Amino acid sequence: MNKRSRKVIWGTLVLLLMLACSSLTVFAAEDAAEYVPDMYASFWALVPPVVAIVLALITKEVYSSLFIGILMGGIFYSNFTFEKTITHVFQDGIIGVLSDSYNVGILVFLVILGVMVCLMNKAGGSAAFGRWASVHIKSRVGAQLATIVLGVLIFIDDYFNCLTVGSVMRPVTDKHNISRAKLSYLIDATAAPVCIIAPISSWAAAVTGFVEGEDGLSIFIRAIPYNFYALLTIVMMLGLVFMKVDYGPMRLHEKNAVKGDLFTTPDRPYANAEPESGEDSKGKVIDLVFPILLLIICCVIGMIYTGGFFSGEDFVTAFSQSDASVGLVLGSFFAFAVTIVFYVVRRVMKFGECMSCIPDGFKAMVPAILILTLAWSLKAMTDSLGAATYVEEMMKSSAKGFVTLLPAIIFLVGCFLAFATGTSWGTFGILIPIVVAVFAGTNENMMIISISACMAGAVCGDHCSPISDTTIMASAGAQCNHVNHVTTQLPYAVTVAAVSFVTYIVAGFVQSAWIALPVGVVLMLIVLFVIRVINIDKV
Repeated sequence: MNKRSRKVIWGTLVLLLMLACSSLTVFAAEDAAEYVPDMYASFWALVPPVVAIVLALITKEVYSSLFIGILMGGIFYSNFTFEKTITHVFQDGIIGVLSDSYNVGILVFLVILGVMVCLMNKAGGSAAFGRWASVHIKSRVGAQLATIVLGVLIFIDDYFNCLTVGSVMRPVTDKHNISRAKLSYLIDATAAPVCIIAPISSWAAAVTGFVEGEDGLSIFIRAIPYNFYALLTIVMMLGLVFMKVDYGPMRLHEKNAVKGDLFTTPDRPYANAEPESGEDSKGKVIDLVFPILLLIICCVIGMIYTGGFFSGEDFVTAFSQSDASVGLVLGSFFAFAVTIVFYVVRRVMKFGECMSCIPDGFKAMVPAILILTLAWSLKAMTDSLGAATYVEEMMKSSAKGFVTLLPAIIFLVGCFLAFATGTSWGTFGILIPIVVAVFAGTNENMMIISISACMAGAVCGDHCSPISDTTIMASAGAQCNHVNHVTTQLPYAVTVAAVSFVTYIVAGFVQSAWIALPVGVVLMLIVLFVIRVINIDKV
C-alpha cells in the first residue's frame, strides 16, 4: 500500500471520528424506547457499504476500508454521537455478528476445511493429484475446463464449492501457469451462479422459504430457464476458455502467469500458512480423492439431518428446510475425523502430525475469517439503518406502470442491493415477497420471470461485491489476494450483467424462455467475439 492510499484511509478515519466527537451527547432514559435513527430507511442507509467498496478498490486494502464503512454506519445510526457510535459498532456490529450461531457455524466450517486442506497437503495427496493431473490434463484449456466441471458438480453449497474446488484444482492450475486471479474467477463463477440453478442446494432452500403462499420449489424449478445471469455466466466461462480471450486486469494476470508469476502483485496472504509436501511423501491420489468424496457425502448427510430426513421427512423436503451452517459443520467434522483415521491406518501420517495441522489450517483461514467478520458487521450496520425498508418502498413505487420492463428493473435493483450489502439471501428476502405481492393471482408467468430476475440480480451483485462472503471464500479457496480477485473479476461479471439486462428486457416482452435465452446466449458469444477481436488488434 502506497503513501497516498494510507493518507486516504487515515484522513477518512480521522474525519469520521471528528464528526462523531463533535456531537457528543449523553444517553438518557428515553433510550429504553425503540430507537430509530434520523437516517433510517433513506438513501444514506446504502452509503456506508458503497464507501467501503470504493475505498477497497482505490486503496487495494480491504480491512481498513471495511472498518471505515462500519464506522460510518455507526455514526449515521447514532446521529453523530460518540458513545452510541462506539457501542453500536462493537456491541451490535462486530460482537453481535460473532454471537450469531449461523455465522459462528460458517466460521467453524471454514476452519475445519482449512485444516483438511492442510492435512491433504501434508499427507501428499494434493501433490500426488498434481502429478497425476500433469499427465492426464495436458493444457491450460484442459485445466480450466476441469475446474469448471468440478465447480458445476459441487452444487450443494457455495461455501463448500469455493473451498473444495480451490483445494483440489490449485495444484493443477499452478502446474499449467494459470493465474490465481483466473482460478478465483472460475471458482466464484461456479459457486453461487451454479447453486442458484440447482434444485437441491442450500440456495434453493433459501429461495423457497421466501415465496410465501406459493409452491416455492415448483416456482424455483420453473424460474431456472429465466435465470439469465447464472446461465450466461456458464456460457461466458466456456467462451473465455475455448476462445482463449482475457481482458481488463485479468489479461495482465494471465500474461504474467504464463511467464511464471501466478500472483502479479507482491502480496501473498496465504503463502506461509500452508506447509508444502515434500517429494519423498508417501501420499497418493487417493489421499486427496477419498477425503473430498467423504466431505461431500458427510456434508449432504449433515444437511438432510438438520432438515429432519432421519425423522421421517423425504429427501427434497429435508434439503429445503435444512440448516446449512449446522449441517456443514457436522459433515465436515465427521469427514475430518475419518480422514485422520484413514491417514494413520495407511501410515501416511502419524496422529501427532495430523494434530499439528489444526493450527496451520486455522492460520490459513485467518484472512478469510477477518474479512467475513468485517463484511457481516458492515451488513449489520446497513440493516440497522433500514436499507431493506428503503429498497422495498422504492420497488413498490416503481412497480406501477413498467410491467414489461419490471424484470429488467428488478434485476438492476437486485444487483445494486446485493453489491452494496454483500448478501444474496438478504436480497431474496427483500425483493421476492414484493414480486409475489405484485403478480400473484394476476400474471403468474411474469411473476416467475420477475422472481428469476430477483435471484439473478442478487447473484450478480454478490458475484461483483468485495464484501460478499462468496467472493471472500473464492479468494480463500484459490489462495489469491482478495482485491486482486475482485478487480479482475469485475469486468467479466459486468459484461454478463449487461447482456442479462438486455435479455430480461426481451423476456419482459416475449415472456418465453425459449426465445429470450437463445437471444442472450447468442448476444453473449457475439460480445466475447468482439472483445477477442479488439484484444488481438492491441497485441
